[in-house]
Amino acid sequence: MSVHLLMSAGRGPQECAWALAELLRRLEADAARQRLETHRAHTVPGDRPGTYRSVLVRITGADAETFAASWTGTLCWQAPSPYRATAGRKNWYVIARPCQVDAPRTTFSEADVDVVAVRTGGPGGQHRNKASTAVRATHRPTGIVVVADTERQLSLNRRIAMRLLRERLERDDEAAERAVTAARWRVHDELVRGDPVRVERPTRPA
Repeated sequence: MSVHLLMSAGRGPQECAWALAELLRRLEADAARQRLETHRAHTVPGDRPGTYRSVLVRITGADAETFAASWTGTLCWQAPSPYRATAGRKNWYVIARPCQVDAPRTTFSEADVDVVAVRTGGPGGQHRNKASTAVRATHRPTGIVVVADTERQLSLNRRIAMRLLRERLERDDEAAERAVTAARWRVHDELVRGDPVRVERPTRPA
């Protein structure tokens, strides 16, 4: 099983990007102890070396989903600022959310299409009105239905119907891909400071 977890410093100060890097290392160490694999699928660096504005982590293993849930929500790194000695604040917040990386693409096959000849109305003469030359094509996996009736030959309308179905499925796939991308971007604005699900601190030397 594989889960993607998006960690974001949101619009917080540079300390939040530093906190994200620290929390990421803590998450990776925690995952290793539970025999899970992690991979930094995508990173956006912060202004300071070794810091991150956001990181997309792929977590793989039998309990990946449960592990990701334990790191989901507002995370807090509790430590003094490494950049501003006068900063009184010691709590730096990061948001973590499971997310979908890619929208599934629809594989088109004519074997998945039910084609029915139907009578058409409108202009075109007596032959057009009496003959069943129009085509209604239904893509069974998605339920999408198109009708092609521009030609007087059944075979031509069938060909047009298949093209219309392909185009409709491609448009729907593109819309789904845009929705997945938009959902990932929304995570960056979901950060709520306070009430964290986890509070992590630097490990004190033994």
